[in-house]
This record gives sequence, C-alpha cells and structure tokens, in this order.
Amino acid sequence: MVEQDNTPAKPKKLWRIVLVISLALNLCVVGLIGGALVSGRLGDGPPRSFDLGLGPMSRALAPEERRDIGRSLRQDRVLRNVDLRGRVDRIVATLKQDPFDEAALRMLLDEHAARLSEVQGKAQDAFVTVLSEMTPERRAIFADQLREELAKDRPNRQRAPSGG
Repeated sequence: MVEQDNTPAKPKKLWRIVLVISLALNLCVVGLIGGALVSGRLGDGPPRSFDLGLGPMSRALAPEERRDIGRSLRQDRVLRNVDLRGRVDRIVATLKQDPFDEAALRMLLDEHAARLSEVQGKAQDAFVTVLSEMTPERRAIFADQLREELAKDRPNRQRAPSGG
C-alpha cells in the first residue's frame, strides 16, 4: 500500500504570508505618501507629485491649480478622519499576532483600500472641478501639457501601428 504524505505545503503558505505582508506594506507606503501629500506637510508649495490616481494629469496642472485641489481635499471632511497612523498600527499589530490571523489582516486591508478609494474619488472630484473652472484656452493648454507629460512617462514605448 502506498502512503500519502498529508503534511501541509509549508513553503506555499509561507509565500502566501510573504505576499500578503508585502501587499500590506505597499498599501501602507501609498497611504502614508498620499496622506503627506493631502495634508500639505511636504512644504509650502503644491505637492510635486500630487497624484492620488491622477498621474500625469496632476503634473500637467499649474502649481496654483494643484494648490486648489490640495486646499479642497484638506477642507473635505473625509480626509480629516483618515488616521493613517492608526490604520498602520492596526496592520502592524495584526502582522505580529501569533498565530497569524489572515482573515483579520484581509479585513484591515479591505478597509484601508476602501478608504484610499474614497480619498482618490475626492481627489478626482476636486480635479474635475478645477478643470471645469478653466477657460477653454486654459483647458487646451492643459491638454497639450498632458500630452507632454504622457510622453515623458513612456519615453521608450513605441507606438503600435494603427490599423489592423
């Protein structure tokens, strides 16, 4: 009779834990950077990479326009209660628990992702407001600046031939 090895695959579980921890840390870093940008703690001027999912669109804005978005976000109630430090502390505490509670970590990460999504939505709303207040001439200039920013983001990418 052939014996079956019923021992759990520890390396597989270890990699899963490593990947979850990596994801958690990446979300924490994104959250901390986003919080610093939104709070205006990175200096007096507009945040240089005020992104929150806007990417090259935010870089194509004039400094005063980025400042307007930053002011709008700081005044919004949703951003006043972000408590990134508290969220990170809860994630760290969960990571240190023995035995490791995967479900608790997933819940915290889901809450964190939902909160970041809410913040990103507010950033997009503020961005659209700034665009809607632009004159047609300024929007045309912005569009050209956006095209330049997109070209900077992908200098080595070749355009695909159009057609079939």
